[in-house]
Amino acid sequence: MKEYMSTGTIILIVVLVVILLIVVYLVATYNSLVQLRNRVKDQWAQIEVQLKRRFDLIPNVVETVKGYAKHESDTLKGVIEARNKFNVASTPEQEMEANNQLTGAIRQLFALSESYPDLKADTNFLNLQSTLEDTENKISTTRQFYNDTVLTLNNKVEMFPSNIVANMFKFKKEAFFEAEEEAKEAPKVSF
Repeated sequence: MKEYMSTGTIILIVVLVVILLIVVYLVATYNSLVQLRNRVKDQWAQIEVQLKRRFDLIPNVVETVKGYAKHESDTLKGVIEARNKFNVASTPEQEMEANNQLTGAIRQLFALSESYPDLKADTNFLNLQSTLEDTENKISTTRQFYNDTVLTLNNKVEMFPSNIVANMFKFKKEAFFEAEEEAKEAPKVSF
């Protein structure tokens, strides 16, 4: 005699399979959101490493330039003020804003060096400038990785159906590290 499953048993199996699939989806989506959030934090930490490196180089550059360009105190003060704003920033958003101001101030400082041939020829200044430019390139690269990771997280937080899981567990969008409009323009130095 063949035994057949009753309709109730089949329905119960189907319901259990559907519930199991939903649970698997929720766990997988939650874990991927956690992974992305942690990647964003890791990428921000990588940016901070490079910003700290630049932050430590700036006093040496300023002191070197001071010796050649004594009457350019406004430019030098601008660099120092921008550096200090970064030092007191307490959130990633404040650090991003301070970084953009610092980038603009550094550009002005290097543009100023074009007017001082002795400064441009100073070996110490050239080494500091090279190191700072290398650091700027690393900041640019890590900022790109950070923004790519933020994009992936933000897509997952906003797109259906992963947005349901993101909302359930209060995952939030992260801010991109964007250059301000002033940072996109070439610095203007006039005498």
